[in-house]
Amino acid sequence: MAQEFDLIVIGAGPGGYPAALRAAEGGRRVAVIEKDELGGTCLNRGCIPTKTLLHASGLYRRLQEAQAEGLSVSEAHVDMARLQERRLEVISSLREGIAVQFQKKGVTLFTGTGRILEKEKVLVTTGKEEILLTAPRILIAAGAKPVPPIPGIDLPGVEDSAGLLARQEPYDSLIIIGGGVIGMEFASFYSDLGKKVTVLEAMDRILPGMDREISQNLKMILKKRGVDIHTKASVTRVERMEEGGFVCYYEEKGQAFSASAKGLLAAVGRRADGESVWSGQLLGPSGTERGRIPVDENYRTRIPGIYAVGDVTGGIQLAHAATAEGLLALDHMEGREPSIDRRVIPSCVYTDPEIACAGLTCEEAKVSGVPVKTAKYIMSLNGKSVLSGQERGFIRLVAREDNEKIVGAQLMCARATDMIGELALAISRGITAGELAGVIHPHPTFGEGIGEAARLLQQERT
Repeated sequence: MAQEFDLIVIGAGPGGYPAALRAAEGGRRVAVIEKDELGGTCLNRGCIPTKTLLHASGLYRRLQEAQAEGLSVSEAHVDMARLQERRLEVISSLREGIAVQFQKKGVTLFTGTGRILEKEKVLVTTGKEEILLTAPRILIAAGAKPVPPIPGIDLPGVEDSAGLLARQEPYDSLIIIGGGVIGMEFASFYSDLGKKVTVLEAMDRILPGMDREISQNLKMILKKRGVDIHTKASVTRVERMEEGGFVCYYEEKGQAFSASAKGLLAAVGRRADGESVWSGQLLGPSGTERGRIPVDENYRTRIPGIYAVGDVTGGIQLAHAATAEGLLALDHMEGREPSIDRRVIPSCVYTDPEIACAGLTCEEAKVSGVPVKTAKYIMSLNGKSVLSGQERGFIRLVAREDNEKIVGAQLMCARATDMIGELALAISRGITAGELAGVIHPHPTFGEGIGEAARLLQQERT
């Protein structure tokens, strides 16, 4: 006999579990199906463990530079075994927190794979049995999986981000294929540890989806730290070396080159994993597009009562975006007005210095035909940046010419990922440069730079 619920959620990552908890808080009977661990890729193999390692490696690098600040440190070393224990402790603590919330709110968890048989019916397959669940609403938050598009990139020993995170000992040398967010964060981690890093990026710059000046600055900073970065470098194949390690063959500026290292990270993107949750009989061969589940503006699939959010829809692959989409899908199911402004989705990169963006860049505004003016505050003028020995950085604001409403922000400085929330709020609520400049920011803080950038924007003449 089938178990009945009001909502079935497939996937307990950031797109699924917050929506499940919110629905349960509203008195709904909720089932969550997760084939792996609570928290999804973000918690177990992505955001949280990566930032845990970056926090530690950043401290280690700063220790090497501490003499300039009057501190003498001898025999500092990285205990990778302890660092890995710490990574697992953080993951376990947060995972247990989700489990406790499920229990408190009455969410029923099924560990196994979920497949939608037909409208309102989902079959859960565990290691021991098959369980049939029914619900008038189904939310798919199945995430994405790594893409292996290069010959040889699926050879044994080639790492994805999950494998590299779990290594007990770092590679002495590492090639990273892909200069996006994942690639740059691992480049930062390995360079902090003093390892040789080579980055091969096919586009004309690293972090190709972000502001050009940010990409250029980060490239200069990482090169200063010894990272060898190649852009417009198209990898043609990967081979194993007899003595161990890998060699990557690539083309750059019309010439053939190769690079070798003990380790190889494939950070070339992820593909939506929509096929795994559909019954072919229900959806037919056109139900997904390269793994992506098509949805409308309210996250509805073409099957009534079935919604999909997060990476599985092929949209922005960010944990906080997936969470917002899950909650917005729930709003629509419940007949409520949207509770979240989905127009402004901040993006963050946890290198050192940190990078954070929201809204439009100047280039995007021009393409969209929005007349704007910009102002940039250099963080070398910021007291907190100077006293803490920060690298070069800046805060740039973009505002409309006609009314000075903030429409974009790009930050590259310490604590950028914490400060971007204030600017996302400003963009979302149509706050002007004058209103932002009128907010008193405490001194000395990195956040003072926001007020200074807003003041400069007021002075800017179009």
